[in-house]
Amino acid sequence: MKMSSRGFTLIEVLVALFITGLALAAGMRALGVVTRASEDLAPRLAAQWSADNALAELRLRRLWPDLGEYRFACPQGPYALRCVERVADTPNPVFRRVEVSVMGEADDQVLATAVTLVVNGPAYVL
Repeated sequence: MKMSSRGFTLIEVLVALFITGLALAAGMRALGVVTRASEDLAPRLAAQWSADNALAELRLRRLWPDLGEYRFACPQGPYALRCVERVADTPNPVFRRVEVSVMGEADDQVLATAVTLVVNGPAYVL
């Protein structure tokens, strides 16, 4: 006597449920990462604007910056930010490298960084 089996065995159903559960867990993790990244986007964008503003102000002043590190407040909208400007020599004595890092007021996590070169002389075009 032959028995014809129709349908799925219990093991097959459990394996399918396990695979479905893994896929759903991976999807939820990815959704959590995207949500955290979108919450962090606004302060990082404001920090990038602050860094760009600091470098634009440096270019507009057309002054030869002194070497060293300078700290100053650079708020942007509702965000209390602080900037750290580092001025360093380059191999070419006509240029200085200026890097501005922007952090939150409460922590030391760098939210944005911008770098430029400053030219010493009347042909200041960078």
